[in-house]
Amino acid sequence: MDVFYVSLLCLFISSVFLSLHYLFSKKKPGSTALPPGKTGWPIIGESLEFLQTGWKGHPEKFIFDRMTKYSSTVFRTHLLGEKAAVFCGAAGNKFLFSNENKLVQAWWPSSVDKIFPSSTQTSSKEEAIKMRKMLPSFLKPEALHRYVGIMDHIAQRHFADGWENRGNIVVFPLAKNYTFWLACRLFVSIEDPKQVDELAEPFNLLASGLISIPIDLPGTPFNKGIKASNFDILSHMLLTSDENGKFMEELDIADKILGLLIGGHDTASSACTFIVKYLAELPQVYQAVYKEQMEIAKAKGPGELLNWDDLQKMKYSWNVACEVLRLASPLQGAFRKPLLILHTMLYWSANSTHKNPEFFPEPQKFNPSRFEGSGPAPYTFVPFGGGPRMCPGKEYARLEILVFMHHLVKRFKWEKMIPDEKIVVDPMPIPAKGLPVRLFPHNNLA
Repeated sequence: MDVFYVSLLCLFISSVFLSLHYLFSKKKPGSTALPPGKTGWPIIGESLEFLQTGWKGHPEKFIFDRMTKYSSTVFRTHLLGEKAAVFCGAAGNKFLFSNENKLVQAWWPSSVDKIFPSSTQTSSKEEAIKMRKMLPSFLKPEALHRYVGIMDHIAQRHFADGWENRGNIVVFPLAKNYTFWLACRLFVSIEDPKQVDELAEPFNLLASGLISIPIDLPGTPFNKGIKASNFDILSHMLLTSDENGKFMEELDIADKILGLLIGGHDTASSACTFIVKYLAELPQVYQAVYKEQMEIAKAKGPGELLNWDDLQKMKYSWNVACEVLRLASPLQGAFRKPLLILHTMLYWSANSTHKNPEFFPEPQKFNPSRFEGSGPAPYTFVPFGGGPRMCPGKEYARLEILVFMHHLVKRFKWEKMIPDEKIVVDPMPIPAKGLPVRLFPHNNLA
């Protein structure tokens, strides 16, 4: 029986290599080696169409239009300065995620190299080893357990400063303040709100410039991102050396922690904003979250902070957060570089499964029950990517989102001030006006 399975594995690997060779080798006369599709305009390719569908609030349109026109599994395009084959569906996700550092490796477009010139395309394994040696080990489970109380403390200060005693607020800037305050406190031990505000603006410019058309002209997001990368966001980490006493350069530090910052800040701030949006629109869902969170709150003593066990009880709240991440995925997708064949990058798209009725019936309907039990089928729900390159801040993001939800519903009900506010994706989904809402503190409700 073992021989049989080994034979099947060999057959599978052989077919994968042949398929990749067929798809990405140089085209020969009379052959059709490349997947169907088009590369668009010189230099910019189809980047404008890709970005415009996001600006109009429907980033999945770019993907599904081409899946319909060319292929539901893989199509050819040109994005963010790179020729790319876009893999679609659960099978495409499984192939790319399960073959990390075997057939493909993580890769960022040229815009990232220019914003972070120290960036080196090392393997995820090498990056992980370097992160563990050179940076604080705040991703370890025992560290995350300790940080729940810190998150609760910062959340209390955040809601006291920015939400309470205010009739109307704009959610997105406040959500960004909350997640960045946490990142500064836990990553670089900065808690003073004034210092946090000083760091926030250049970081936001940097993040916006990463996924943009790489045109370095004054005023463009790309140009602003390059300038912002020179701002010393992580100077405190210059005191950390490796086992040989070697210190990391500033930009190298920023490079290694980039995914962690975005995973723990930008993605979470987008998710928190859309949680507010959907809870305002769906009173039954709000009421179920409120009930769950108040049961936890009532079991706490005066001044007692949330702990790890409390967050494990927030099962329905996390199902709601997951449905938000499905409908408004902060991560639209990412590139992979084939190890054997050059000249064409690979790209996976979250929306090719998240909003696909094949995997999620009635995909536009908000339904937290999708995540009950064993949840969605493997490789269909991928808001944090997958495989060895899954966002290292996934569990961290889960904690900060749940702490946010706890303090939000414990304090307020609210209503949207712009019922049909447009959603834009640039590069993550955000309400066009930042989601202004009117707050109704619970102690003032009739």
